[in-house]
Amino acid sequence: MATILDVARLSGLSKTTVSRVINNHPYVSEEKKKQVLKAMKELGYTPNPSARRLRGQLTTTIGVIVPRIVNPFFSHLVNSIEQAAYKKGYQVLIFQSYEDKEKEIAFLNLLKTKQVDGVIMTSIENDWEIIESYKEYGPILLCNDYVNQTVAPMIRLDQSKGAYLGVKHLIDKGHQRIAYCTGGLFDEEGKGKDRNHGFQKAIHEAGIKINPKWIFVDQHTIADGKQVMKQILEMDDRPTAIFTGSDEVAGGIIIEAKEQGLAIPQDLAVVGFDDQPIAEILDPKLTTIRQPVDQMGEKSIQVMLDLLDNPEMEIKSYELPIELILRQST
Repeated sequence: MATILDVARLSGLSKTTVSRVINNHPYVSEEKKKQVLKAMKELGYTPNPSARRLRGQLTTTIGVIVPRIVNPFFSHLVNSIEQAAYKKGYQVLIFQSYEDKEKEIAFLNLLKTKQVDGVIMTSIENDWEIIESYKEYGPILLCNDYVNQTVAPMIRLDQSKGAYLGVKHLIDKGHQRIAYCTGGLFDEEGKGKDRNHGFQKAIHEAGIKINPKWIFVDQHTIADGKQVMKQILEMDDRPTAIFTGSDEVAGGIIIEAKEQGLAIPQDLAVVGFDDQPIAEILDPKLTTIRQPVDQMGEKSIQVMLDLLDNPEMEIKSYELPIELILRQST
């Protein structure tokens, strides 16, 4: 009995292209469609979706794992990934891990059961040694998050540079009393370590001593930002500026500060991270670090499809540019 691999060989095209033709996806040239259909006719091949899934062949579905889709950064990243995938004849299946290790493994098992062709991970909860074992079932690509080994393709940004640029900007504006909000912990390893390093580098270069009371960990939302601002207002010794790891947190800080009668940036300068749409809606508009989300999504799909066509391709890390966007909050 002929298989999709036989069709690919006879037509001279990849399994991915054959699968796209079979599934009637757009953006396949008429010439390639004719080649595939001709090969299918010659081989007497009739596609059966259930049988193809059982045989472990392509589903033209890419799984994407995010911590929380309600975080605007990840919703915009997923939107970019989905649009890029659709143009190439693929659909996207989205999973929210909520930073839960067991949920992450449950999603990776979909790769094992051939319900997705590959997985794009925008965050990592388990140790890489655990995640790596799933590579035998299909390609895994890291986008946004990364590991310190060349074990999987990575689409990444220099997070340390981003934090450094934001804090250095505050220092150049004359600030010495600088607070810091991170979505992770303030330690040498784990979530947020690169931004921690960037923050510390800028602070140490300026000869400034870090005040532990001005370090706020595990901050993610607008509500978190409001709470941070309330804590600052209760301090006798307050910072004059704050660098945050999220535009949402920065937005919460600005909203609460204004409600309490403070002027931004005169009483408190604020820098965000991501350059989400909220950055231009806030009053004053938010100075922030721009992450090229559209490029990240497009590059992720490009590399993932290359992996599906050539599982033996060289593993590389792809670094995209990051920049400081100056607005009125500083």
